[in-house]
Amino acid sequence: MRLALRESARSFGRAPLLSALSVVTIGFSLFAFGLFGLVALNIRNTVRLIEERVEIRAFLIDGTPVDVAAVAVGDIGSFPEVARAEFVSKEQALTLARRELREFREEFDASVLPASIDVRLKDGFRDPQTVNAVAARLRSYPFVDEVRYGDEWVEKVYRLRNIATITGLVLGLAFAAVSVIIIGATIRMTVLARSREIAIMRMVGATDSFIRSPFLIEGFAKGILGGAMALLLTWGAHRLFTQMVLETQFFSPRVAVAGVLVGGLIGALGSALSVGRHLREVT
Repeated sequence: MRLALRESARSFGRAPLLSALSVVTIGFSLFAFGLFGLVALNIRNTVRLIEERVEIRAFLIDGTPVDVAAVAVGDIGSFPEVARAEFVSKEQALTLARRELREFREEFDASVLPASIDVRLKDGFRDPQTVNAVAARLRSYPFVDEVRYGDEWVEKVYRLRNIATITGLVLGLAFAAVSVIIIGATIRMTVLARSREIAIMRMVGATDSFIRSPFLIEGFAKGILGGAMALLLTWGAHRLFTQMVLETQFFSPRVAVAGVLVGGLIGALGSALSVGRHLREVT
């Protein structure tokens, strides 16, 4: 291992321009991957914020006693799918309406709006089937007049989340594959530049694993450097977009470190593919 590390360090010193070109190429290919990941992250967060607004509102029959509604609120709040159930009186409903709707800013009597029980669902229980099931249970209460939750809107939000997830997975794998190919091509240049050295090592009996080790370490190191470069470029693009267009969220520190390590792994994989192909050619 010590010899492999020494050979990897010498490789950087022997061809600094080629090594720098490899790191820059890896950095820009991972930068494209990072930009896509940043877009996917913010789309996912936006969809999650929309999902959090999914709410079921059960309007009560006029004259329903407050204590009966309070018992129902406690019962509904114990549902495994429910995060919070809250009783909204007629006066509270009118206050909210005046705050959100211009039409209710005039003088209206509180009797124009019914009391209701507002239900918020837990994360992971906002799919259309679960929302419909909870709404059906609310309708079973005899004092519930009507249940509204925007079923078409819930269906669209759930469909949007599925489309975003599938698209993100497919494009993410595609970007990763392209990155591996590009990185493999850059490592391939290094391998070809040292083809005579590899041939001599084979002639003196060096094993394939011994020959591969320096290149794998070199590929991993270049991937780490390229990943760090891509992270800085992605952060710069994020700051520029935030200042000029709108506020966006950046990767968490854990995800950022994982991204740099993934760059190292992709570099090692690209190097392994290139070296393996060259070893088969010189066999």
